[in-house]
Amino acid sequence: MTAPVRERGPERYRKAFSVRRTAFGFGAVALLICGGWLAVRTVWEGVSTHPVAVVPVAALGAAGALLLYLRRPRRRPPRGRGPLSEAARELFDPPREPSGLPPEPVGHPRDDGIARTVVLAEPELVPVEPEEAQPAELEEEPADYAALDPDGFEEAIAALCERDGCSEVQVVGGAGDLGADVIATAPDGRRLVVQCKYYGPANKVGSQDLQRFGGTCYAVHEAEIAVCVTTSEYTGPALDYAEQCGILCLDGEALTAWSEGSAPPWQTGEAL
Repeated sequence: MTAPVRERGPERYRKAFSVRRTAFGFGAVALLICGGWLAVRTVWEGVSTHPVAVVPVAALGAAGALLLYLRRPRRRPPRGRGPLSEAARELFDPPREPSGLPPEPVGHPRDDGIARTVVLAEPELVPVEPEEAQPAELEEEPADYAALDPDGFEEAIAALCERDGCSEVQVVGGAGDLGADVIATAPDGRRLVVQCKYYGPANKVGSQDLQRFGGTCYAVHEAEIAVCVTTSEYTGPALDYAEQCGILCLDGEALTAWSEGSAPPWQTGEAL
């Protein structure tokens, strides 16, 4: 059996050695010895002279011995053997669980006040098949022709002709164009000549504009299909002249319908 070893207190409670305190202690012991010797000698001489004084001296000595006995320090029980140490021992050294118990559920710590390491189960990854991409339906927004300038308007009309199957599309508008702004070859091989009139809502295309175009589109540009396109409207006399000369006229509403996918003017053979 191994004998228990008493643990030493913390270093801060140890008293340092002092020469002054040690010398003072030895001096006090020497004074007590000398004083005691003188007191005993005086009492002895007194008792020898007066024997009756022995009884009070003996009584005083017994009373002093009894007082010293009662005031002696009591021994305290060793620390760590009371109920508190047992509770602490159970706290820091919990009883082991029997091996026959079922295992604890993963991810749920026991509610017994003891810190435990909990290992969480990794979630099972289920592969997700990507969904087939649905082709997005692209809706072409109609062009805002009112936001264009005259040159941009001619480019937009040329793009519409090329979109609907025309070839050899050229923008020839400008000074000295003699009424022709876009020249192209229609899908059926006929020569297409287009005049572009970029007008505001309050300004309508008149008969004089169409007369100048009608005098050059056939004779000069050798048009087989003559088309006049405007962002505005036509006057009544202008439409009458266009019908007599075979010029197809498209106003702003008809232009919007053409840009949204309706049949081009060279297929209908009449003004839209």
